[in-house]
Amino acid sequence: MTETAELRFVEAIWATGDVFGVLGVAVALGRTFDVRDDRRGGGPDGPVAVISHAFWQRHFGGSIDVMGRRLIVERTPFTIVGVTPPSFFGMNVGASFDVMLPLETEPLLGRIPHRLDSPNWPWLHVMGRLTEGEPPESVNSSLGPSQARIREATMPPFDHAEDRAHYLRAPWIVKAAPGGVSRLRRQYEVALLTLLGVVGLVLLLACASIATLILARSSARRHEFTVRRALGAAQTRLLRQLLIESLLLSAIGAGIGVLIAQWGSRALVAQLSTWATTAFLDLSIDWRVLAVTIATTVMTAVLFGMVPAYRSARVPASEALKDQRRTLAGDGAGGVIGGLVILQVALSLILVFGAGLFLRSFTALAYRDLGFDRSRLLVAVVDACRTAVPAGARADLYERVRAAVAAVPGVESAATSLATPLGSAGVRFTPGITMPDNTAFAGQTFRILTTPVSPGWFHTFGTRVLAGRDFDSNDRSGAADVVIVNEAFARRYFDGKTPFGQTLVEAVEPARRRQLEIVGLVEDAAFTTVREPVDPTIYKPLAQQFDERLLKSMPSISVSIRAVDGMAPARLSDPVARAIAAVDPDLTVFNQTVTLQLRHLYMRERLLASVSGVFGLLGLLLAAIGLYGVTAYAVRLRRREIGIRMALGADRHAVVRMILGRVAWPTAAGIAAGTVASFWAARFVRALLFGVDSRDPLAFFGAAGLLAVVAAVAGWLPARRASKADPAVVLREG
Repeated sequence: MTETAELRFVEAIWATGDVFGVLGVAVALGRTFDVRDDRRGGGPDGPVAVISHAFWQRHFGGSIDVMGRRLIVERTPFTIVGVTPPSFFGMNVGASFDVMLPLETEPLLGRIPHRLDSPNWPWLHVMGRLTEGEPPESVNSSLGPSQARIREATMPPFDHAEDRAHYLRAPWIVKAAPGGVSRLRRQYEVALLTLLGVVGLVLLLACASIATLILARSSARRHEFTVRRALGAAQTRLLRQLLIESLLLSAIGAGIGVLIAQWGSRALVAQLSTWATTAFLDLSIDWRVLAVTIATTVMTAVLFGMVPAYRSARVPASEALKDQRRTLAGDGAGGVIGGLVILQVALSLILVFGAGLFLRSFTALAYRDLGFDRSRLLVAVVDACRTAVPAGARADLYERVRAAVAAVPGVESAATSLATPLGSAGVRFTPGITMPDNTAFAGQTFRILTTPVSPGWFHTFGTRVLAGRDFDSNDRSGAADVVIVNEAFARRYFDGKTPFGQTLVEAVEPARRRQLEIVGLVEDAAFTTVREPVDPTIYKPLAQQFDERLLKSMPSISVSIRAVDGMAPARLSDPVARAIAAVDPDLTVFNQTVTLQLRHLYMRERLLASVSGVFGLLGLLLAAIGLYGVTAYAVRLRRREIGIRMALGADRHAVVRMILGRVAWPTAAGIAAGTVASFWAARFVRALLFGVDSRDPLAFFGAAGLLAVVAAVAGWLPARRASKADPAVVLREG
């Protein structure tokens, strides 16, 4: 979208004129567009647009006079006729839209060819409103007989019969869509369910920690309760008081938690936004979520406050007459408290172990050798859809663009290609590569990942040429067809031997075959994914692949730029864009560093590592609080005993060792129980890990060691304070 000299991107939806009626969406202001507006060149009012409520507020300040104003979208004026309600964010959950445009006005944007007329663009979703009581299954059965006819009428211009057959076989399935469609839902469903389980463990750990502290506190208040019972207080009154205290604590915690959740959920969604997409989710408080929060608060308060309250309220009144301080072990609560402490330690170990696994997985993925230098690379995707240069002359246009970019100060080298590593566009599989007779796959034909690149492309990416040569200016149209293969190709088809000089046969068409001589071997570079092993790959000279049909079907090219040492590639974005605009102002350029591209690809692992890390630290904190609280109360109840021991000659170190010994056994038992539970639960997250075994010893011993240190510190602080007490003062207090 352009306004004067300013350019900004907007999220747009192309839709047919009846979209609002099918979805059942009315406008908050103005009118919707309809079938009269959905015409080539625009309807009676010309090209029109409906904008979202958020865009109206953000861009126009919620002005009422927005109706009739114009938006310049891709140099084409659209008249605003309506504003959608604030509750409508589009059909794609996880993304929002700014502008909705009639589908038939797409050719006005000047793309060559128009997407609306090109069979190469599978870019539309079909949504329909069923008649009352009609199940989606009935639509599937009625659509089945006509699918083959529709497929034949919409056949893209595939080069190979195998691709055409696959297109004809692929079925359409109608599904109910009350929740819209969502890329985020598919991508993060398993990860979020895993985090939901982690949240449940944190909740259980928090409840166990609070129950331990309440029980310990109630034991310390035993004398108070017995006195009150002796003075006539009813058991129900004491029970009610303790439950109110528990509810009050839970309510305060839940209130703070709701506030943190509002901030945390926004921070979480912000992590999902990258250069490729801006994630959007409606994060306003939902009454159902709030109801679950309130119910959980009440249930945890009653459940984990009931047992301590019930035990404390049932103290016999005769206890008030006894001048006796009981220890935690002596008053019958020690067994319950000990069990809760073991549970806390076990749950904490599970959380920390899980955080360690996800952190190790993310580290293994982020620092994986991808076969190219990621730190100095900038990729410029150059779109020639709107240029007046004919398709047959674009090869020369792209070379002039590359030369102009290479001349920018701060650029070490520049190269062009139809695809770049880990980019989504331009990656192709050639189905007709036949192996030479002197290999184990003699005469067999395979689908091979193939990408055309210009000379200097491997140097630009920092991918080493291991044998043979790089492409040069002699590898042009009309010269002998040559290719360069990667190590994975040599390992699979040539038993790891250097295939330099071997000849492959490519079936361009059933009646035409091309001889391809292997002139070089390069190291493996990740092209389609960062998680799977590198595919066997064939690189071709870009100049030998240019033909008018290819340039029409793929009117964009990637210019890869290597910055000089010490230059941040992001600083080259503006100079590169200016250099390309000087070649042809009608070229559209999108620049992005490879580092940010990888950030998008690592998003799921980064999310799991960061969120599980936070929960792991929270688990350690809760375990430390529980152990510290129990130890502190135990020391307080045994203060007289400790004073007597010290008066009889026990030194301070003996007192510290005695108290730490009481902490050590529940910690050791909790670690043992947590080990069994961790190894059992780890199998459920195996699919989310990369390069790490689900029973990784480093993650386990790191978690166990960290938990042992936290337990030692939590027990040492009250033990050290008790060892410094003056025995005379303690005995006088007793």
